[in-house]
Amino acid sequence: MGSISLPDMAVGIIHHCPTAYSGAHWKYDKNLCLGRRPPIFRTASKRKKNLFCKPHWLCKSRTSIFSSMDDSSNTFADVVETSGRNEVLKIEEDELMTARKALSEAQARQEAIEKERDQLLEELACLEAKQQEYVATILHEKELAIAEVEAAKSLFHQKLQESVEEKFSLESKLVLAKNDAVELAVQVEKLAEIAFQQATSHILEDAQLRVSAAETTAAEAAYQMEKQIRDVTEGSILSIVEQSKYAIEKALDVAEKAGEHATKAVSEFTEGMNPLDELASIQSKNIMLQGVVNDLESQLLLTRSDVDRLELELEKAHAHGNAFELRAKDAEKALLEFQESSKKNTLQKEEEIMSLIEKMKKDSSERKKASSKAFKAELQSIRDAIGAAKEMAHSKDDAYLRRCEALQRSLKASEATTKMWRQRAEMAESILCKERPLGEGDEDSIYVVNGGRIDLLTDDDSQKWKLLSDGPRREIPQWMARKIRTIRPRFPPRKIDVAEALSSKFRSLDLPKPNEVWSIAQEKPKEGDTLIEHVIEKETIEKKRKALEHVLQGKTIQWQKTPEQTNLESGTGTGREIVFQGFNWESWRKQWYLDLAPKAADLSKIGVTSVWFPPPTESVAPQGYMPSDLYNLNSSYGSVEELKHCIEEMHSQGLLALGDVVLNHRCAQKQSPNGIWNIFGGKLAWGPEAIVCDDPNFQGCGNPSSGDIFHAAPNIDHSKDFVRNDIKEWLNWLRNDIGFDGWRLDFVRGFSGTYVKEYIEASAPAFAIGEYWDSLAYENGNLCYNQDAHRQRIVNWINATGGTSSAFDVTTKGILHSALHNQYWRLIDPQGKPTGVLGWWPSRAVTFLENHDTGSTQGHWPFPRDKLTQGYAYILTHPGTPVIFYDHLYDFGLHDILTELIEARRRAGIHCRSAVKIYHANNEGYVAQIGDTLVMKLGQFDWNPSKENHLEGSWQTFVDKGSDYKLWLRQ
Repeated sequence: MGSISLPDMAVGIIHHCPTAYSGAHWKYDKNLCLGRRPPIFRTASKRKKNLFCKPHWLCKSRTSIFSSMDDSSNTFADVVETSGRNEVLKIEEDELMTARKALSEAQARQEAIEKERDQLLEELACLEAKQQEYVATILHEKELAIAEVEAAKSLFHQKLQESVEEKFSLESKLVLAKNDAVELAVQVEKLAEIAFQQATSHILEDAQLRVSAAETTAAEAAYQMEKQIRDVTEGSILSIVEQSKYAIEKALDVAEKAGEHATKAVSEFTEGMNPLDELASIQSKNIMLQGVVNDLESQLLLTRSDVDRLELELEKAHAHGNAFELRAKDAEKALLEFQESSKKNTLQKEEEIMSLIEKMKKDSSERKKASSKAFKAELQSIRDAIGAAKEMAHSKDDAYLRRCEALQRSLKASEATTKMWRQRAEMAESILCKERPLGEGDEDSIYVVNGGRIDLLTDDDSQKWKLLSDGPRREIPQWMARKIRTIRPRFPPRKIDVAEALSSKFRSLDLPKPNEVWSIAQEKPKEGDTLIEHVIEKETIEKKRKALEHVLQGKTIQWQKTPEQTNLESGTGTGREIVFQGFNWESWRKQWYLDLAPKAADLSKIGVTSVWFPPPTESVAPQGYMPSDLYNLNSSYGSVEELKHCIEEMHSQGLLALGDVVLNHRCAQKQSPNGIWNIFGGKLAWGPEAIVCDDPNFQGCGNPSSGDIFHAAPNIDHSKDFVRNDIKEWLNWLRNDIGFDGWRLDFVRGFSGTYVKEYIEASAPAFAIGEYWDSLAYENGNLCYNQDAHRQRIVNWINATGGTSSAFDVTTKGILHSALHNQYWRLIDPQGKPTGVLGWWPSRAVTFLENHDTGSTQGHWPFPRDKLTQGYAYILTHPGTPVIFYDHLYDFGLHDILTELIEARRRAGIHCRSAVKIYHANNEGYVAQIGDTLVMKLGQFDWNPSKENHLEGSWQTFVDKGSDYKLWLRQ
C-alpha cells in the first residue's frame, strides 16, 4: 500500500463549499469554490481505506478520496484507493516516505489548527453566552431603571399633587382664616360698640331718669310748697285784709251808729233821755270788737307758724335737691370712669385681636415657607434621584455599547481568521483536486471536504446536521447554566397549541430606546397612557382651585361692599338674588342649551345672579315635566355634554344654575302584569311600592299621599326610606357631577314640606324655590281684597320646610293683575304692609309676573301686556326675590327697561328684607319708600318727595316713566 505526499504549501483548512442536494446525491455548482469543482470521491460498499495513487491526476480512472476524523482523538487519516484498469502505480520508497512525512506534518498542523479553531469556537460561544448574559442583564437593569424612573415619576407627581393640594388647602385656609379673622374683628368691634352703647345708654338713661325724677320731684315739691305758702299767705292776708276791712267797716258802722246814737243820745239827752245806758252799750260793743281783734291776731299767729313750717319743708326740699344733684354728679363721674375703662378694654381687645391676627399671619407664612422649603427639598431629592437614575442608565448604556463593540471586534477578528484559513483550505483543495475530473461510480456514500474536514454524509446521521441541531459538542459551564436558569423564568412559557398561543395574554417586552426614555414625559398624553390619570387629576385640581379663588374673591368683594349680607339666614341665597327663568314652553324645539349659553355674559352684565334651567331629565313630554329615567340627562333641550357646557358658561360669569326638579311624580317605563304602567326603569328601578296607594290610576302599594294628587302620572310615596335615599343621592349627583347650585321644586303641593326640608338639608343648595300654586279668593267674579287665607297656605308650606326653601308669591301676582288697573288700594293690607307673602315673610317670597305655565304659548294666567313695565317696577323695587321671564327680556323689547330697574335696585341696596313704608295707596296711585334710599310711585297720582313732610333729605329722580312709574334716589 502506498501513500501520497502533499507539498508543504497544501497545508491548511479546506472549507466546505455550498451545495445543492437533490435525491440521494450531492451536486456542486461549478461557479462556487473559486470556480473549481469541489472534490467528490465515491467509494465501494466495502469502504476500503487503501490509498491508491496515480502519477497523473488526469487519467480517467475513477478515484475516491475519503477522509474521516475521529472527534475524540482528532486523528486525520487519508486513504486513497484507485481502481479502474487494476493498474498499481509503483512509487519509490523515498517519495512515499516524503509524502507520509508531509502528510503527518500536515496532519499535525491540521490538528493544531483544529484545536485552535475549537478554541476559537469555544471562545466565540463563551462570548455569545456572555453577550446574551450582558444583554439580559442590561435589559433587566433597564427594566429596573425604567421601573425606578416610573416610580420616581409617580412619586414626584404624587408629591407634587400633595404639595399642590396642601398649598391650595393652606391658601384656602389662610384666606378663610383671614376672612374669619376680619369677620371676627368686625363682630367683636360691633359687639363691643353695641355693649358700650347699651351700657352707656343704660347708665345714661338711668342717671338721666334719676336726675330728671329728682329734679321733677324737687320742682314739684318746691312748686307745691311755694303754691301752698302762696295760697296760705295770700289766703291769710286776704282773709286778714277782708276781716280787717270787715272789722273796720263794722267799726265804722259801729262808730257811725255810735255817732248816730250819740247824736240821738244828745238829742235824747237834750230831750231828757239817760246817756249812761248808751255809753254802756257802746263799751260792750267795743269789748266785742276787741275780742274779734284778738281772734284775728291769734289766726295771724297760726298763719305765721304755718308759713314757718312750710319754709322748713322748702329748705328740706332744697336739701333733697342738692343731694340728688350730688348723686347725679357721682353718676356722671362713674359714667365717665366706665367709658374710660370700656375704651381701655376695647383697645386692649383690639390689640389682642390684632396680635392674634399677626400671629396667625406669621404662623401661616412660616408654615407656607416650611412647606415650600420641604417641597423644594423633596423636589430637589426627586431631581437628584432622577439624575442619578439617568446617569446610571447612561453608564449602563455606555457599558453595554462598549461590550458590544468589544464583541464586534472579537467577531471581526474571528471572521478575519476564518477567512484566512478558508483561503488556505481553498489552496489545499486546489492542490488536491488539481484539475482532476469527477468520475461516475458508486453512490452509496459521499465524502465532502467541509472547512478543513472531510465529512461522511449519511443523511439522518450526518455530523453536520448534528452539529447544526445539537450545537458544539461540549458541556455548558456551570456558571452559564446557573445564569440561564435565573434568566429563563423571565421569559414566557412556550405555547405548544396555536389556540393557546393566540389566547395568551403575554405581550413581548417592547422597551423604548435610551434616547426616548426621557422624552415620554414631554409627549402629549393620550387615552390609555399611564400619565392621563395624573393629568386629569391635575386639571380637576386646577378647576377646583380656580372655582375656590372665584368664590373667595366673590365673598371678599361681598364682605367689602355689603357686610350685612353675611348675617342673612339660610334659604335666601345672598339675600340679593335676581332670578332669570331661562326658558319658555317652546324652548325644547331648539338646541336650547347651545342658545342659552352665549347669553351668560349679558345676564351677568345687567345684574342677574341666578338662572333657572328647564327640567334636565328624560321625559315623556318634551317640556320635561313628565320625567322617567332621572339619571338620563339627554333631553329635548340638548345632551348632557351641552348641559354641562351651559352650566360652566354660567359659572364663568358668576351666575348660579338652578335646576328644575320634579319630585312629586314620575312616569313608568314598563307595565305590570295587570297592564298598569307602574314599573320604573333606569338606575332607579322602583315598583308599585314607590307609588302612593290613594293614586286612583296606577295601583300603588305605598302609603297615602301627604299632599294633592297629580293625576297625569304616578305620584311618588316620599314616606318610603329607599325613595328618599335615592332622591337625595340623585340631587347630590346633580350638584356635584353636573354642576347645579340650587333647585326649583315643581308641584310641591303633592307632598309634605318636611320631605323638602330633608332633601334640601341633604343636597345643601345655595337657593331653593317651591312652586305652591293655589287659587285666590274671588267673589261674584271679582278678586277679594282680603287674601290672607291664600298667603297663609303658602307660608304654612314654607314653615313645613323649616324655612329652608322660598316659594313663589302667587298672591302678589294675582293682586297685581287687578291693582294696576287703577285699584292701587289693593297693594296695602289693613296693617299697612304689602299684600301677599311679600308683606308677611319677604325673605321667602319669590315675586314674578309670568312663567312658562302662565304665559308663553300656554297662557293659563297671562299678565296684562300693557302693565308689564309697572309690574316689574313693583317687584324689582320691593323686597323679596324677583324673577324675570325669558320672553319679557329677549322677546318683548323690555331689555333696557329691566336693566334700568335692576340698576336702581342695586344702587338703592334693596335686598329680600328691605323695609317698606307705604305713604299712599288709592285709586289714583301708589307711593312707597323702600329701604332708606329709594322712593317709587305707580299710577297718575301727582306726587313727589318734596310734598311729603316725613321724607327728609334731598331726592333725585332716577327713572321717570310718566303715569306708569317714577323712581327717586336719595342723594
